[in-house]
Amino acid sequence: MLRRRTSSATTPVDPAKAAAAAVANRGTRPSPALLVTAALAGGASLFSFEPFGWWPLQFLLLAWLFYQVGLGSSVKRATLLGWAFGFGWSVGAMFWLYIMMTRFAHVPAILGAIGIVLLGLYMGLFGAFATGVASWLRQRWSLPVASFVLLVLPVTWGVSEWMRGWVFTGFPWSVSGYAHDTAPLAGYAPLIGVYGIGMLVAVGAGCIVMLTQRARWPAIGLLAALLATGFGLRSIEWTQETGSPITVRLLQGNIPQDRKFDYAFLSSILDRYQGMITAAPADLIATPETAIPSFPHNLPGGYLSSLQAFASKSGSTLAVGMPLLDSPTQYANSVVAFSPQPQQYRYDKAHLVPFGEFIPPGFRWVTDLMSIPLNDATRGQGLQAPFAVKDQLVLPNICYEDVFGEEIAWQLRNAPRPATLLLNMSNLSWYGQSTAIPQHLQISRMRTLETGRPMLRSTNDGATAIIDHRGRITHALPFYTEGVLSATVRGTSGMTPYIRFGNLAFLVLGGLALAAAWFFGRNYRKKKGNGV
Repeated sequence: MLRRRTSSATTPVDPAKAAAAAVANRGTRPSPALLVTAALAGGASLFSFEPFGWWPLQFLLLAWLFYQVGLGSSVKRATLLGWAFGFGWSVGAMFWLYIMMTRFAHVPAILGAIGIVLLGLYMGLFGAFATGVASWLRQRWSLPVASFVLLVLPVTWGVSEWMRGWVFTGFPWSVSGYAHDTAPLAGYAPLIGVYGIGMLVAVGAGCIVMLTQRARWPAIGLLAALLATGFGLRSIEWTQETGSPITVRLLQGNIPQDRKFDYAFLSSILDRYQGMITAAPADLIATPETAIPSFPHNLPGGYLSSLQAFASKSGSTLAVGMPLLDSPTQYANSVVAFSPQPQQYRYDKAHLVPFGEFIPPGFRWVTDLMSIPLNDATRGQGLQAPFAVKDQLVLPNICYEDVFGEEIAWQLRNAPRPATLLLNMSNLSWYGQSTAIPQHLQISRMRTLETGRPMLRSTNDGATAIIDHRGRITHALPFYTEGVLSATVRGTSGMTPYIRFGNLAFLVLGGLALAAAWFFGRNYRKKKGNGV
């Protein structure tokens, strides 16, 4: 149990008394006011992400949660506080889903609000896991305060975010580590990835909690060492530039979402993208996701062949987002690459969005309430080859796939010829003028830090950008405008530790931290048994 500081002369709490109080408090519950405060604190995490970027705030918010969990050692109390905090975190960071449901999927406002609340309650379960399991381990292992807030809580927090990335296919948006893409902790990304950074953020929060205890200076030293080491790691070049630079043109069509899949506007959409593609040659010309919003058999005769003819004549490779029909009941969200040679490349989206691109078993009634086109697509293969642009190899990913860094690392690790450039093709117009676009750009920056690969982004209305292998945005178009981003880029080769090991390094680090906590708890129990 943590103690409240009332004066500099206050005597620190005896760990034995803290353990006894923990047993006595097992049945306590947080008050409704405290639960509301926890939800608001979680919701305030929104400001630690882009477009605000107040990353130090995240340390303070997590420190508040950890302090509250430490004040009352009841597992039930800790679990409820974590649930409320996780609920607020989810709703605050992903409120833009309400825009998609009500404005474009035509869900009634009340049902949209209920949907956001239900999602928040589900996502809050991962916060409940983090604090509940940590408090249970604290009681079982008789942990002192330092082991609890510096070892156990950071591990359970990091593991809860990792679980959020794969349970029920995963929804890892707003993972805490993303807020630190330009902060000192970003230096750890090539080593332990975004989940490992989230765990280190929690260690930093634990250091702040320890300022309320006697060991203030060691806590300050640990926090300073974490930040300084991360800053130093940013100077390491994990990958090297390779091959010759290529010219790229990234298209941002700015098609209104309510017109994108309206057949009455199909002709004007096709004309717009055909004009943007053929306006000038480049080694690589990329469109957004589903820039061509119709199956090939519904397109005007000769449309796709005209793109192939332009590619052959100009020496350009065209990466075009469009759906492909494989049978009357099977279709994929795909990228088709037209190369100067008369051959086509196809990439099918492998990680689909629940309810938006695939229907979970038993939930068709939910998708029936929403007007979302192409909401039951076929899943692509996990490992798909990149396509060549001169001597560069480009690996596409479509929209939401960019959120799953371990899958991109797995493809780079297992490909016979690893890609030298990453290409994200997205359409975030579903979410209006919200924080979704800057948040997604921040996610892409983390992918470049983890893999040491540049990222090209071609989107419908933002963020169309080029990010170098060190996570820096070198070129970008303004949001919500029509335009073409032209630049010269060069890929990289080599393997970061994260590409080689994925999340294994983060999980091993967490396992070692839990082992250390158990060891400290055992020593404490021995001292207690000896009357020390």
